[in-house]
Amino acid sequence: MSDISSYIRDKGLDAMRIAGRKVGAGRERAIEVGNPYTGQAIGSVPKATLEEVREAFAIAHACQPKLTRYERAAILNKAAAIIRDRLHEVAALITAEAGLCIKDAIYEAGRVSDVLLFGATEALRDDGQIFSCDLTPHGKKRRVYTQRSPLLGVITAITPFNHPMNQVAHKVVPSIATNNRMVLKPSEKVPFSAILFADILYEAGLPPEMLSVVTGDPREIADELITNPMVDLVTFTGGVAIGKYIAAKAGYRRVVLELGGNDPIIVMEDADIDEASTLAVQGSYKNSGQRCTAVKRMLVHEAVAGRFTEQVVEKTRAWKFGDPMDKANEMGTVIDEAAARSFEERVQEAVGQGARLLVGNQRSGALYAPTVIDNVMPEMTVAREETFGPVSPIIRFKTIDEAIAISNGTAYGLSSSVCTNRLDYITRFINELHVGSVNVREVPGYRLELTPFGGIKDSGLGYKEGVQEAMKSFTNLKTYSLPWV
Repeated sequence: MSDISSYIRDKGLDAMRIAGRKVGAGRERAIEVGNPYTGQAIGSVPKATLEEVREAFAIAHACQPKLTRYERAAILNKAAAIIRDRLHEVAALITAEAGLCIKDAIYEAGRVSDVLLFGATEALRDDGQIFSCDLTPHGKKRRVYTQRSPLLGVITAITPFNHPMNQVAHKVVPSIATNNRMVLKPSEKVPFSAILFADILYEAGLPPEMLSVVTGDPREIADELITNPMVDLVTFTGGVAIGKYIAAKAGYRRVVLELGGNDPIIVMEDADIDEASTLAVQGSYKNSGQRCTAVKRMLVHEAVAGRFTEQVVEKTRAWKFGDPMDKANEMGTVIDEAAARSFEERVQEAVGQGARLLVGNQRSGALYAPTVIDNVMPEMTVAREETFGPVSPIIRFKTIDEAIAISNGTAYGLSSSVCTNRLDYITRFINELHVGSVNVREVPGYRLELTPFGGIKDSGLGYKEGVQEAMKSFTNLKTYSLPWV
C-alpha cells in the first residue's frame, strides 16, 4: 500500500463517526495527522465541536440495544474475520499513522482479531450465579440469583497513541459484548485506526447508535466527555496526570484508569542469561518501547551483571531499526520527534550523573536508536519516571531484598518480569512486588487479551481490564431471590 493518503480518502476515513454517520469531512476545523517517519501528512480529521459531542451522547443515550447474545457474538466474530482478511491493510494504516514497524503492526492487527474473538465467546456465556440460602440455621429454602445488565447511561472511552487499534478494541469490544453504548475519543495523533475499526464493526452489523467516534482537541472537548450527564462510566488509558484529572473531574460516576508503568525485569544470579537478555531486549524495543508494560528498568544481580550487560548490548546492536514499512526492520519510529528528543535528553542527563552509555542514544526526527545505559542509579529520572521509549537502564543489586526495594521504589505498579528458577525467589516476588502482574521467565507485558490486566499505585486504581474484567466493569449486577424447595 504505497499511497496511504489515497487509501484514507478512498475509504472515507477523513471524518469522525457519530452513530456511524460521517461528520465534518473537509471542513476548516481539522487536525492534520502525519506519518512519524516521513513527516508527511496522511490525512486530517475534524475538530469536533461541543455540540457534536453532545449529539453523540444524546443519540447513544436514546438507543436501547436489544441484541441477543447470539447477535452480539455474530457481530464480533464477523468483525474478527474481516480483520483477518484485511490484516496487512489494517497493519499498513497503523504503521502510517503511528510509525510502528510493519512487523509490530501486523502483530497488533492479529491481537485485535483475538480481542473480537474473546469478546464473542464471552458474550455467549451466562454471567449469573446461584446461591442456595439454606446454608445456616438462619437460612430459608430460597435461592439467590444474579444477572448482569448494561449500564443505564453511556460509556466514554479515551484511548492513547500506542497500540492505536488494539487499545480501542479493548474498550469497544466489551461494550458491544454487554449491550452498552459508547462514545470513543481516540488519540488525535492516531485517529484513523479507531475510525477504521468502527467502520469494520458497522460492516459486521453493529447498530451504529451503539458506537460513535469523535475526534478533536482534548482542550476543547475533554471535560464534556467526562462530565456529560448521560455518562455512567469513563474508561481511560494514558498518562498519570490526565488520569488523575479525570478521576477528580468525573464526580459521581465510575472511572477505570490504566495509567502506564515503570516495569522491571529482575535477573537473579541463577537465571539463564541468554534467555534473560533476550527477554530484556524484546521487552524494551518491541512497539518501539511504547508500551505501558515494556521493560523500563533492568535490575540485575551483580554476580551476573557483566555477562548480562554484554549480551544485552550485543542483541541491541543487532536490533534493526529504520523505515517502518521495511519488513526487515524490527523497530520503526516513536510517535513523534518531541518524544524522541525527550528520551535523548533523559539519557544525557543520566550520563551526566554518572551512568555509562553503551549503545544508542542517536536520533533523527522521530527515529530513535535502541539505547542501553549502565551504572544507573534508581533515583535517576530515566529509571524513576516512566521513559516511554526504547531505553534500557541497567541497575545492579546485591540481594533479593534490594531488588524488591528498588522495584517497589517508584510511583508505578503495573507489571514485572522475574528471571529465576528458584521457587523461594518466585514466591517472594509474587507476594512482595507491588504490581498488578508478575511474569516468570517472560516479558512484563505477556498476557492474553482475555485475562485480567491492570495495576496499582500510579498505574491505576486496581480495577482490571482484559475482556472478562472490562465486561464486569461495564455492567450493573442485579440480585434476586426465589422460593426453592
